Amino acid sequence: MLKDFAKQDRPDQEELKRRLTEERAKLNAYQMKIKEAKLPVMVMFEGWGAAGKGSVIGKVIKNIDPRFFQVATMDAKPSVEERRMPFLHRYLVEIPEAGKFKFFDTCWMEEITDGVCDGTISEKDYEAKIDSINTIERQLCDNGYLIMKFFFHISRKEQKKRITALLDNENTRWRVNEDDLWENKHYDECLAIYDSYLKDTNRTAAPWYIIEAGDKKWAELQVLTYLNQGIDTALKNHALAVPIRQNTFPMKKTPLLKDVPLDKEISDEDYKKKLKELQTELRELHNELYRKKIPVIIAYEGWDAAGKGGNIKRIAEALDPRGYIVHPIASPEPHEKARFYLWRFWNRLPKSGHIAIFDRTWYGRVMVERLEGFCSENDWQRAFNEMNEFEKELSDCGAVIIKFWVQIDKDTQLARFTDRQNTPEKQWKITDEDWRNREKWDLYEAAIDEMIQKTSTTFAPWHILESVDKKYARIKALKIVIKEIKKACEKAGK
Repeated sequence: MLKDFAKQDRPDQEELKRRLTEERAKLNAYQMKIKEAKLPVMVMFEGWGAAGKGSVIGKVIKNIDPRFFQVATMDAKPSVEERRMPFLHRYLVEIPEAGKFKFFDTCWMEEITDGVCDGTISEKDYEAKIDSINTIERQLCDNGYLIMKFFFHISRKEQKKRITALLDNENTRWRVNEDDLWENKHYDECLAIYDSYLKDTNRTAAPWYIIEAGDKKWAELQVLTYLNQGIDTALKNHALAVPIRQNTFPMKKTPLLKDVPLDKEISDEDYKKKLKELQTELRELHNELYRKKIPVIIAYEGWDAAGKGGNIKRIAEALDPRGYIVHPIASPEPHEKARFYLWRFWNRLPKSGHIAIFDRTWYGRVMVERLEGFCSENDWQRAFNEMNEFEKELSDCGAVIIKFWVQIDKDTQLARFTDRQNTPEKQWKITDEDWRNREKWDLYEAAIDEMIQKTSTTFAPWHILESVDKKYARIKALKIVIKEIKKACEKAGK
């Protein structure tokens, strides 16, 4: 893309001034339409050092109400703490709310290309990260985001001229770093790396726009023109359905809920003995897990009153409290609802060596949100593949993913509901919503079966816990957690 970049005809000064005035006014008018349509706009600025990205960002945002935008400046080198999280984590937590802009002064491109330049990213790692970037950009676009990507292009000669000018002024000298000097010295090598990255991440939903950045006003006009065109197209497409993508992940065969025998039980004596043994073993494993820096995600879904809370408690009891957190997931808060639905889960991922336990999960998208009409049919149908992609991203970065469905029958639920309602100290556990959901048991069961069949992948399979006997379900869960963590520790080596 850079190698065969053809310059546009730059307008004369009078024409440039006139068009800048028009495009600035357009952007100013679009901000209210974006707010009304709840369109989130994510604008990425990449390019050569000293190409003028910051200057143009400053000029573009002057046309927008400060309440409607934020600017994020991302360091190409993640911190030690950031390296303990999945690669995309530090970028995704920055995505904009619906109806607002987020401008990125460099985003995920620079981290990748810098790694290729200095040899810290292998060809295999590069391909994996490119796949991750294309997947997440597509997911964001499918979920209503407008992504605009600009690369500021200048010649080697122009870059050197600008670097020299910055260095000659004691007030701007700080803006030039060793990477800028190295980049100019190895311009052709960097050009090839940047060109490959742009080609590898240039997709219809999120294309690259090459900005001829030799002149600042001309660069601003190009950005404004493309940005306004992108906004106009996105507003027209905002309400359109998105194609449902086929699953490409290997699946693990899992039974339908009606075929799961629920007569499994354990005696009180055996339960006490095994609980103590298994919790002791898990406690020791947690130390090894931390030493080997393996993140673990334990996800619980299940029927109301199935025993999720008691199950979670028996696992948590065995863990070092400094190394785990339990996330009770309720209805999304307004600031969460205003973003991509997986955003609030990206924000709750564990650091390496830590355990995150989710009491309800991202699968609400294809259960309660689906059946209660909190999202469109197109939204929940897309979600199966999006959640598989999300879990594959976590698995590829070394996370252990353990998903439990806690299963009971309808009669057991009724008995537990009645007990809760008739016992004063348990009444807080039962709500009118629980009774309403129970009336939709058959609809929920069909949705759950579809969910399990479409998201029980080989890297993140579902485990069904037969929980008519809660004690049996607790022991089974502990055994599965121990088995999966052991497997990951053995794979990690000494």
